[in-house]
Amino acid sequence: MAETDRQFAQRLETAIRRLLERRADTASVCPSDVAREVYEGDDQGWRELLEPVRQAAWHLVAVGEVAVPQGGRPVTESEAHGPIRIRRARR
Repeated sequence: MAETDRQFAQRLETAIRRLLERRADTASVCPSDVAREVYEGDDQGWRELLEPVRQAAWHLVAVGEVAVPQGGRPVTESEAHGPIRIRRARR
C-alpha cells in the first residue's frame, strides 16, 4: 500500500523528533539532516525532501513542539528566508 501525503508528513515529523532527542536540549538540526535520515536512496534525492521537511517543521511549530530559528532567533514561516534550523520549543 502506498504511503499517503499525511503519513509521509508524519514520518518526517517523527524523524525531526528523533533527531532532536539524540541531541542536547539546546541543539538544533538542519532540515537536510532530516531529509537524509528519511531518504531511502543512495544518491542526492534527499534534496527533493527539503521543502516537505520544512513544512513538517512548520506543522510542529504550530502545535508548539519545535521552533525554527534563523540567526539565533525564532522566526515565523512568513519571516523565514533561506537556511533554517529546527530546535525544541522552549517552554
